[in-house]
Amino acid sequence: MVELVPGGNLPLPEGTLTLRVPGPFDLSALITGDDGTVGGDADFVFYNQPAAPGVRLVDGGLGVDPARLRAGASRVTLVVSPADPGVPLSGLPVPTLSVSGGNGGAVARFAPPRPGRETVLLLAELYRRGRAWKLRALGQGYADGLAGIARDFGVDVLDEEPAPAAIPPPGAGASDGITGLVNARRASCGAPPVTVDPRLTAAARRHAAAMAAQGRLGAEGADGMSVFQRVTADGYAYLGVAEQLVSGPRTPDEFLDYCLSSEEARRPLRDASLTAVGLGHAVDGRSGMTYWTAVWAMPFSPGALAGIASEVVALTNAERATAGLRPLADDRRLAAAAQAHSADMVARDFYAHTSPEGRQPWDRAAAAGCSHRGTGENIACGQRSAAEVVDGWMNSPGHRANILEPDFTHIGIGFVGGGRMGTYWTQLFGMAP
Repeated sequence: MVELVPGGNLPLPEGTLTLRVPGPFDLSALITGDDGTVGGDADFVFYNQPAAPGVRLVDGGLGVDPARLRAGASRVTLVVSPADPGVPLSGLPVPTLSVSGGNGGAVARFAPPRPGRETVLLLAELYRRGRAWKLRALGQGYADGLAGIARDFGVDVLDEEPAPAAIPPPGAGASDGITGLVNARRASCGAPPVTVDPRLTAAARRHAAAMAAQGRLGAEGADGMSVFQRVTADGYAYLGVAEQLVSGPRTPDEFLDYCLSSEEARRPLRDASLTAVGLGHAVDGRSGMTYWTAVWAMPFSPGALAGIASEVVALTNAERATAGLRPLADDRRLAAAAQAHSADMVARDFYAHTSPEGRQPWDRAAAAGCSHRGTGENIACGQRSAAEVVDGWMNSPGHRANILEPDFTHIGIGFVGGGRMGTYWTQLFGMAP
């Protein structure tokens, strides 16, 4: 792996690259030609427009396949901004870029100088030289925000209307806001406070508007997007999620009272693992009915993901022990292939053992460097915990057979939050050579 300094560059391997900047940041990309300007607004990839040919926001990063860029594209510029627009870059950790190739191998790392007053950073760019592609470290700051950068690159940016303010409950000061309302209800359930996240709020508002436009409650809007897809389209990566879709209440106070009205409705309010929330509402102009969406989430972290995977392995081995079988060993290569398949199902909106281009579980295992004699795979979607997914597999004859296959010796777990169903799980098994 190459450690870059500002202005440094290096050749890139062929195939898809993944650019990640861990921490409380939003990633965007600008696709340009040799003249340094975009060909149109579609060349700006950000949380409200998460994909363009060859460029896609993925969980925790940006995927770039130079071979699939639009005709005439010769440069992809990576832009970093605070996830919370009210926090300056100087108050956050240094946004550090890591670049990996299609096989997951590390290619480069770049830690720019700590930003000062800048609100947005041009962190790096991929650029074409002849038929090859290279990476250049930049670290150039802007003080006038993402819209300023977009305009400089030729994107037609329209100022958005401010979102409607939350309605305070009777007798409460406006400064209490929605955070105070939510956390008061959390406290009544014995749960710790949560943070109101602007990305979850934006996704909740859009989904509420989609339901109001249809005049009915639903996990999907008329545009075919689920509430979970709206969340990840805003660049929010999560490991746990719960949604509440309600019609009728007229204020946030009434809505939250409804969320305490039954054990099922109360569950997200009581769940201590869900530490962020977004709340939105919209009115159907035809009926006057108000539609509400609340999205509760456990934000992504590598440590928490590893914990979920370990829990699935432990529960799987407990089932094998009950059946008198030896435990499966955790295999990092199988885990990498399983994680990639869960991420692929989310990114490309499919649910199958066979990928759209025909790749099978054993193909993915081999590509990850596995040399097992045999391979098996379980997948699932929609389950909200390790216990729930393993229980579901054990109650399905085909999946149970894989878990209790005596010849399997190794296992890898993949889990990604997002997509049409909210969660996607992969269990990949291997037999020792």
